[in-house]
Amino acid sequence: MAKTGLLSSDPTVRARAVELKKELQRLVKTIVDDEDYTIHTVDQAKDALCALRELKFNKRSTVPTTTTTSSLKLHEALSCPEEFKCPLSKELMRDPVILASGQTYDRPFIQKWLNAGNRTCPQTEQVLSHTILTPNNLIRDMILQWCKSQGIELPNPVMDGKEEGVTEAERDRFFSLLDKLCAALPQQKEAAKELRMLTKKMPSFRALFGESVDAIPQLLTPLSGSKSESCVHPDLQEDVITTLLNLSIHDSNKKLVAETPMVIPLLMEALRSGTIETRSNAAATLFTLSALDSNKALIGKSGALKPLIDLLDEGHPLAMKDVASAIFNLCIIHENKARAVRDSAVSVILKKIMDGVLVDE
Repeated sequence: MAKTGLLSSDPTVRARAVELKKELQRLVKTIVDDEDYTIHTVDQAKDALCALRELKFNKRSTVPTTTTTSSLKLHEALSCPEEFKCPLSKELMRDPVILASGQTYDRPFIQKWLNAGNRTCPQTEQVLSHTILTPNNLIRDMILQWCKSQGIELPNPVMDGKEEGVTEAERDRFFSLLDKLCAALPQQKEAAKELRMLTKKMPSFRALFGESVDAIPQLLTPLSGSKSESCVHPDLQEDVITTLLNLSIHDSNKKLVAETPMVIPLLMEALRSGTIETRSNAAATLFTLSALDSNKALIGKSGALKPLIDLLDEGHPLAMKDVASAIFNLCIIHENKARAVRDSAVSVILKKIMDGVLVDE
């Protein structure tokens, strides 16, 4: 005789279970078959498993008559309009925000995507000109209206600020890599490359830099210790500057990174002398740091607009978007507008417009 319970007696829950199993099957097949699968796919598979576990765990329960988190999620998944669902979570959005690509996502899920070091739109794969998230108040109001008509209450948006935990072994590895940056060139290159990779993939490693006052100065040792730019190995410079970019993505690091004395001068040096990828990443770092108004003022006073404008004038396609975004963001505050004019921004920008280059930007 078949067991009775929520999964066997409630058709909506059975339908949800079938939907989840199909989704899980698709995701697992992607992970197994595609060597290039993304972390996002793994997260989606994990979320589908958790949802199945919740259904299984509640199988002896009765269907709740009041609005609980579980019943709300179930109701959302089965009846909410598609345009109200986050493309990443497939659930009703609590805090819809607009990405630079124009796509709307629920803030915690797209923030997690950005915190993982991604600089593309998950849906369109478009490279993002910036990572600022703009509240989509229209969609938010429409969702609230829909919830009201359904007799359910939308929970207040909650940002999940927790980072993945760091093991003692990972923490020891972190400090070991920082020590290597003070060693000979081969050890410096090895350590810088690994830190670049770890800070791109693991938000927890980005957070570690904020826990130690000496961490960022140690990261900069290979660059700040050189007497001339010719002494800096190009790959080493690229890895250190890109690590700074990864760190600056972490919101709680922005002020710390920008106010570390050697950061902005070394970014300016990288804008002038690095490989084109280094120069582009230096511009992207300045753009990301300039999300804070206090950093905008600090970067402007340092004289960073001049090398940014010079790089824009050069017109290398790999660097153009990051440079244009950085200049735009810095010029939001009044004092930087005057600095940009003094540094010939107007003539350079007009030339780009007349050449039909990045006209919208």
